[in-house]
Amino acid sequence: QVTVVESGGRLVQAGGSLRLSCTASEHSFSPYTMAWFRQAPGKEREFVSGMSSDGRYLYYSDSVKGRFTISSANTKNTVVSLEMKNLKPEDTALYFCAASLRQTRVVDRRASSYDYWGQGTQVTVSS
Repeated sequence: QVTVVESGGRLVQAGGSLRLSCTASEHSFSPYTMAWFRQAPGKEREFVSGMSSDGRYLYYSDSVKGRFTISSANTKNTVVSLEMKNLKPEDTALYFCAASLRQTRVVDRRASSYDYWGQGTQVTVSS
């Protein structure tokens, strides 16, 4: 069993910045493929950003590309961050970190492909 915990969400003004952190407990199958998803009220959970298990391949949704940056603090991807800049009201959502035991260069954007999830951290961007 892998425990995933997110932190860093808060209320921020439009144009501001925020850094989300995610910690995943170690597993014999780490490094993980890691991803961030978000879910706004009344909407489906959507892919935001992902990192391949070797850390070399980074992926972003079109809506956050150029504003968000995913990074890992170690080679096992057990500590992953999402740096968010130039935040917009439409970025308001509950942000989830997810871990997959699959070791792949291609990050799957489907939530169903991830094995372990955190409880989420709320990001609210005021206009």
